[in-house]
Amino acid sequence: MGRHARILRMQRAEHTEHHIYRRLAALSSDPRNREILETVARDEYRHYEVWRSITGRDVAPQGWKIRLYVALARIFGLSFALKLMEGGEDRAQAFYREVVTQYPQVTAIGEDEKRHEKALVTLLKDERLSYAGAIVLGLNDALVELTGTLAGLTLAFANSSLIAVTGLIMGIAASLSMASSGYLSAQEEDGGETEPLKSAVYTGAAYLVTVLVLVSPYFIADSVFVALGVMLALSVLIIAAYTFYIAVAKEVAFAPRFGKMAAISVGVAVISFGIGWLLKTVIGVDV
Repeated sequence: MGRHARILRMQRAEHTEHHIYRRLAALSSDPRNREILETVARDEYRHYEVWRSITGRDVAPQGWKIRLYVALARIFGLSFALKLMEGGEDRAQAFYREVVTQYPQVTAIGEDEKRHEKALVTLLKDERLSYAGAIVLGLNDALVELTGTLAGLTLAFANSSLIAVTGLIMGIAASLSMASSGYLSAQEEDGGETEPLKSAVYTGAAYLVTVLVLVSPYFIADSVFVALGVMLALSVLIIAAYTFYIAVAKEVAFAPRFGKMAAISVGVAVISFGIGWLLKTVIGVDV
């Protein structure tokens, strides 16, 4: 891609981000966060005008990207959406350095972007990240316990409906137990960063949603082994999705966390499957 085309792409990106920040500012209930986002939006439009003075062209924003980031902010929180946006900043800074000799006015854009990054990372707080520990507690326990339980029941019972109902009953009971444990755990913390009731809700909800997703294949598939395979695939997808969220939001490596959680969940499922086979063989239960 030639330099002129890359400049046009940067111009479009600045125009798009101007609209994204404006929309995110409108979503924010925190006055300070709203002020930061509105300031960044104005700066992004000024950057767009700098590039426009270089190209001599108007460039429309990317509507699909605006809608995508607004949706991500609604679902996963501002911090996640903003840090995902800032992920390509290193490449942008390299491009600024490349063209600054020819276009000195670009220097100010690079300085603004560095300032934006600091402001957004240090000042924007997201409740979802504050309760990430509670979500991990519910999610991880549900993945480990339910994959193991369902795998064991698959060979012990060999009846999809019975496995589904049993897993659902156990899962709902366990989610209530996890919620109460999350409440007590948050109550004992001295930092006061999280509210015990909210912590309990996040823990229980994460557990219950995971249970519903993992049990669903047994309600749909006739073959227990097909249901088992789909359940394990869903558990890996859940782990990948949540690990990606944490990797972006907390700026940590994706692969080690994903590998560890996936290995634990699948490993427990394999062991439980073996236990189910052993009990069925020794006890002779055939349901």
